[in-house]
This record gives sequence, structure tokens and C-alpha cells, in this order.
Amino acid sequence: MKIKLHNLDGSEGSSDIELSDAVFGIEPRADILHRVVTWQLENRRGTARAARERSDVARTGKKLGNQKGGGTARHGDRAAPIFIGGGKAHGPRKRDFDVSLNKKIRALGLRMALSSKVQGGLVIVDTLDLTDAKTKALGAQLAQANWGRKVLVVDGDAVNEGFARAARNLVGVNVMPAMGANVYDILKHDTLVLTRAAVEKLEARFNG
Repeated sequence: MKIKLHNLDGSEGSSDIELSDAVFGIEPRADILHRVVTWQLENRRGTARAARERSDVARTGKKLGNQKGGGTARHGDRAAPIFIGGGKAHGPRKRDFDVSLNKKIRALGLRMALSSKVQGGLVIVDTLDLTDAKTKALGAQLAQANWGRKVLVVDGDAVNEGFARAARNLVGVNVMPAMGANVYDILKHDTLVLTRAAVEKLEARFNG
């Protein structure tokens, strides 16, 4: 499919770019996207720490005193939860969130996320070069483009240094190289802005 190139201020460029139907022309499926997003978010979680319970604490098992006649409660173990240094009662258990997902499903999910933006929310620019690499100037350009509150900009192998520096303090504008493109970030932004180099890298990623 062909799509018109745009400038950073939202105006249309003078040329078109051909997008691969195998990457940008797939019908999105909510169940696939949900599986990939869930997999991403689960793998961001760290291992839940476990507390030492009564059987895990290294304390003496000797009975504290006589069963009767001491005037105190009938304790039998220093590892009981009521003692300082004892095991925790009903403490948290260790939990790992290392969820696996087939590579083909992950790749399919990314292609579906890219295809969903073609239907509304995809902008292709030739380059991210700025004549004035200042935050104020870039903010004015993006405000004129009116691409929404959240904009994800994806460049080629590395993000344009001047653009990245200018966009660093712009709220809602996130920048990443093509290698970092993922389903969760694409879906949570209103507009996906790809450079020509990013399109080439993404298509090569799947065609290779």
C-alpha cells in the first residue's frame, strides 16, 4: 500500500512511501494483541520476595519451660510468630512472573499493532532532522501537527540525536529506535510516527 509522507508540522510531503502488506496490512485481532500485551507487562514484574515462615527460621526447638506451673503461656518453640525473630505467619510466597509466549505470536502481535495504526494514527516522515533542535521549536511544530496527547516516534538504528534532545522534555512524546518498537507502547499512544529508516528496519525485521 502507498501512504503519503508528512513533515513534522503535520503538512503533507511531496512523495509517497510503499508499505509492505505483510507488515502493515494485517487485520488486527484483539485476542492476539491482548496476549502479547499481557506477556510484556508480566515480564516487567520482578520476582516477588518470600518471607521466612515458621519452618524456615533457624531457632532452637527446645521447649521454653514446663507445660504447667510457670505462670505463662504454654510455648514450645522459639520460631513461633509471636516471638521476635520468629517466622512470619501466613507470609508472602515467592512468585515468578516469567511468562512464555511463542515467538511467532509475538511477531504477529507487533505486525497487528502496526497495522492497527494504519487505520488511524500512523504518520510517516522522511527524517527527524531539525533546523532548530530546541524543545520550544519542536513543541510548536508538534502542536501544529495536532497528533494527539501521546506521540510515539520511532527512528532507524539510532534516534536522531538533535530530535531526541529536543523532545526529551516534551510531555507525552516518546522516542525510541526501531529495535525497541513493541506492541504495548504502540497501542498506548495516540499517534505512531515512523521515519523512512524505521519502516525499512521494521520490514527487514520480519522479511529477514
